[in-house]
Amino acid sequence: MSLSKDEMAARVAADIPDGSFVNLGIGQPTLVADHLTSGSGVVLHTENGLLNMGPAAVGDAIDPDLTNAGKQPVTERPGSSYFSSADSFAMMRGGHLDVCVLGAFQVSASGDIANWHTGEPDAIPAVGGAMDLAIGAKRVFVMMTLFAKDGTPKLVPSCSYPLTGVGCVDRVYTDVAVFQVGAGGVQVLDTFGITFDELAERLDVSLRPA
Repeated sequence: MSLSKDEMAARVAADIPDGSFVNLGIGQPTLVADHLTSGSGVVLHTENGLLNMGPAAVGDAIDPDLTNAGKQPVTERPGSSYFSSADSFAMMRGGHLDVCVLGAFQVSASGDIANWHTGEPDAIPAVGGAMDLAIGAKRVFVMMTLFAKDGTPKLVPSCSYPLTGVGCVDRVYTDVAVFQVGAGGVQVLDTFGITFDELAERLDVSLRPA
C-alpha cells in the first residue's frame, strides 16, 4: 500500500541523522517537523529567520507572528533564536546545513532537481530559497509523489522543466518507493505497495535493487 503524506514525512524523518541542522522546504516537507523527536537533537532552520523550530502549532499554541517560510504557524524549541533573512540565507549558502528536504516537479536520475517552475506560460514561478538550499546543503532529500496526476513519472532520465540545481539530490522519498540517485544511477532502497519490476516498467530510468 502506498504511503500517505504523513507516512512519507515519517520515513524522511527516520533517515535524518541525530544532531543535524535541517531546512524543510515549503509544502509536503514541512510535515517532517511533526515526526522529529525532541531527543534527536535535530535543529530545524527556516529561511525567514528561525533556528530550532518545533512542530506545527495547533489550537492555543498558534501565534500568528511565529511561522515557517510557508507562513504556517509553528512552535519553537528551547534555545531557539531569530535573525534576519540575510543571515538566514548566509547560513544556507555557507554550507552550514546538513540536510534540506525539498519538494519537486521532477528529479533526474543523476540528481538534478526542478522545483520552481513548470515552464508553462500561465504557471507562477516560485523560486524562494530552493536554489540556495539545493547547492548549500550537504545532503538534499526530495519528498514528492512519484507520479503526476496524469500518471507521468517525476523521476526522469533528464528534467524537462527549468532546473533548480544540478547533480545535488541524494535521495528521493515518494509514496511508493525511496530512491538513491546521483552519478551512480538510481538505486531502489525501499518500496511500498509496488514491486521492483512494476517500478521498472513504469519508469524510464534504469534501476538497481538495494
